Amino acid sequence: MSGLTLENIDKNFGSVVAVRDVNLNLPTGQFICFLGPSGCGKTTLLRLIAGLETPTRGRILLDEEDITHAPAHKRNFGVVFQSLALFPHLTVGENIAYSLRVRKVDKDTRQQKTAELLDLVQLSGFMDRHISQLSGGQRQRVATARALAIEPRLFLLDEPLSALDAKLREDMQLELRMLQQRLAVTTILVTHDQREAMTMSDLVVVMGPDNRVHQMGFPLDIYRNPADTFVADFIGTSNLLDGTYTGNREVMVSGTCLEVPEVPEGVPLDTKVTVSIRPEEVHVLPGIEKGDNRLHGQVSFVRDVGSSVEIYLDCSGLQIVSQSTPKERPEVKQGDQATAVLPPTACIVLRS
Repeated sequence: MSGLTLENIDKNFGSVVAVRDVNLNLPTGQFICFLGPSGCGKTTLLRLIAGLETPTRGRILLDEEDITHAPAHKRNFGVVFQSLALFPHLTVGENIAYSLRVRKVDKDTRQQKTAELLDLVQLSGFMDRHISQLSGGQRQRVATARALAIEPRLFLLDEPLSALDAKLREDMQLELRMLQQRLAVTTILVTHDQREAMTMSDLVVVMGPDNRVHQMGFPLDIYRNPADTFVADFIGTSNLLDGTYTGNREVMVSGTCLEVPEVPEGVPLDTKVTVSIRPEEVHVLPGIEKGDNRLHGQVSFVRDVGSSVEIYLDCSGLQIVSQSTPKERPEVKQGDQATAVLPPTACIVLRS
């Protein structure tokens, strides 16, 4: 199979397990995000791919070639580290051309390639500037150009945008994504930022605190159909309601029977399960309204952030969060009685 394949990958540092039993097939030309909380092993996995660490167990193949033990400098991968690792004593052009000089590329070719890369990352005219004269976003572009100078087989990014302010970070996300599409180079980005992963990637690999891969898929598929409670809770915001499966596609939650579209295969009756429903799928009605798939409670908090309104309901100790646009804002305020309507099609049943 073409692309990058990870087979049964484990990585231990002494008694500490950093990566556990990872199996992935990552297609060529895609933008892939390794997403997960701190300490889940995503950076270690990237370093294993880059050749900066060696697996304790398993194999790494690129286009069916076993590169598990190939040294990093022979893999021809471009890497951008979180610190960017630019050489402060070299100019912008010298930083970009450094890897070409190491490979003994002639001077004229180095200069031509450097000029092309500066144009590619929108830094034409910066050839002779020193790194200390650049802004954070400009430094990130230089690090990107340096990694692309060798025309890498894989482009690996270890949270390179984490030090940027929010507005610049969003701008750079868009620039990186457009650059990847233009070059069609297989790119892997490590991030703990869900929004970054959801908006930039073709595929998302979600890793959990147990150092395993919990789910891989298209961003919207992962959001709408999480594989387990960890993914549902980590990706975006979700109402996770503990209940009991009572059969006939029904789950008893806090004394109320909720209809659900389906349950995981093999779940027996009277089994504890979790119902996940996204806040934007929950509708809030003023007062106590009878009907199917409804929970009644009191508005405990209203948060208006301008572009959206969040309503928090206390339903007999069970918190339900609803999110709506300002135009669709329910006519309720803190302290009011209200009803949360949970559409059956939006209720995802997960094993507890």
